[in-house]
Amino acid sequence: MRIQKLSAAALTLAAGLALSACQGTNAPAAPDKASTPSSSAPSSNSPQGSGGNGNSDASGGSGSESAEPESKGAPASISPPGPDSGSTPAGSCRTSQLGFRSSHGMGEGDILVSLKNTGSVTCTLQGFPGVDLKSKEGTASAERSTLDARRINVRPGEETRFTLHYPPNHTGGSGLTYTSLTITPPDETRSHTLPTDINVPVSDTPAPIEVDPIGTGK
Repeated sequence: MRIQKLSAAALTLAAGLALSACQGTNAPAAPDKASTPSSSAPSSNSPQGSGGNGNSDASGGSGSESAEPESKGAPASISPPGPDSGSTPAGSCRTSQLGFRSSHGMGEGDILVSLKNTGSVTCTLQGFPGVDLKSKEGTASAERSTLDARRINVRPGEETRFTLHYPPNHTGGSGLTYTSLTITPPDETRSHTLPTDINVPVSDTPAPIEVDPIGTGK
């Protein structure tokens, strides 16, 4: 009987220890469950902030709207062309804005052809003019001389000139007479015709008629 009582007491003691052990292991579980909502609360708020319904989304919307006026205002910030943007350098003199006349040069066998700017703006002449001489027998073209061509700016009302060289007729014969000059300015296709009276000798090897560039002659 005493042995049984000791066994019953031992069982009671073991059950008490087991119960206290179970209570000891379960005691920390209550704070863990209580702390879980507090730790999950911020995570539940973060999706609201990133979802676009919070204040941060409103400020982001205002930022995107302010960026659009800047992009639309860029073309308006381009300044209009200045007064110098429409200015162009002096262009080539056109046949229609030139007045033509001829005269005898200082030497025998020289013809001076003057070109006057009859327009309202300065124009430019540079190079050799085309010169065709016409007679009853046909047409001859003047050859270019070896002089260098320079750029000539001709103001309104001013004139420049070039020289035509031909061999005078000293043979005593009738020779060949040219009655007109057809002149084409440099960089032009339209011509102007002047009357002339140039008599050159007729031979198997006639001397050439030469033209100097614009800006030569006195």
